[in-house]
Amino acid sequence: MPFIMRASLNMNKLEAGAVDEYLIYLEKERRLSPLTVTNYARDLKLLIREFSECLNDLTAHDIRRLVSGLHAKGLGGNTLSRALSAWRGYFSFLVERKHYKHNPCLGIRPPKKEKRLPKALSPDEVNKLLETEETNEGAMRDQAMFELCYSSGLRLTELTSIKLQELDLNDGTVRVTGKGSKTRIVPVGQKAISAIHRWIALRHGLNKPIQNILFPNKNGDPISPRTIQHRLSQWTKKQGLGQNVHPHMLRHSFASHLLQSSGDLRAVQEMLGHASISTTQVYTHLDWQHLAKIYDKTHPRAKRKNDS
Repeated sequence: MPFIMRASLNMNKLEAGAVDEYLIYLEKERRLSPLTVTNYARDLKLLIREFSECLNDLTAHDIRRLVSGLHAKGLGGNTLSRALSAWRGYFSFLVERKHYKHNPCLGIRPPKKEKRLPKALSPDEVNKLLETEETNEGAMRDQAMFELCYSSGLRLTELTSIKLQELDLNDGTVRVTGKGSKTRIVPVGQKAISAIHRWIALRHGLNKPIQNILFPNKNGDPISPRTIQHRLSQWTKKQGLGQNVHPHMLRHSFASHLLQSSGDLRAVQEMLGHASISTTQVYTHLDWQHLAKIYDKTHPRAKRKNDS
């Protein structure tokens, strides 16, 4: 892995040797993966290509100027964040082992990372995912879990911790404890209520000790988030969806569909348990994508020439 830098960069032997030592340090002492070490080498290349002769004299201003220049050339926030991390680690290594004066990367922040829009299923995909005629214990529990997750927009940890007494199926609500131990009451849809009724009836008939949690595992203990992820992955394949679905995607789908139908961002915020409405606003972008697709398909002046 080491010794990849010298040939491709105009470096003096001293600095080339320092880079090689650092890459060996990452590989042997830090035990980073070969891929991570390769990525760090690539990030160091960006730095040394610009400042090959004067690393010991760099200032925070120089690093900011380099970051700004790379950002202007099209490098994204995620890439620059990783590069800054690599540079910061390299300079810490140089200060500690090569007696460099200081680390010019300390306190430097990368440009804001691009916000990735959460993936959401379409209503038809949700219906295909959740409809099943299986009546065995595992399938009935899983269907109730997934229906409730989508119906009420629950986080995975909220779903696993629900107790029987927190459900009011007559009123169609559930009380959940979210981030920061904050509780909220959210509605439960009719499909989820029906699935939960079927599960509870079966659950009470199980001949094994079960705590008062709504969704136990086969030993009667709270089901783990990892198990739910695995079960949903298997369920998705069985239902023939043709894509990977994770539990948080059901929460995203809940938020997106609710916003598309109501347009009430504040209500969606309350039901998701977001402390700040700015967190919820990401779903307005999903909603805009939905509206833009409708516009492109239906507006007579929106079609491009090669579409006609």
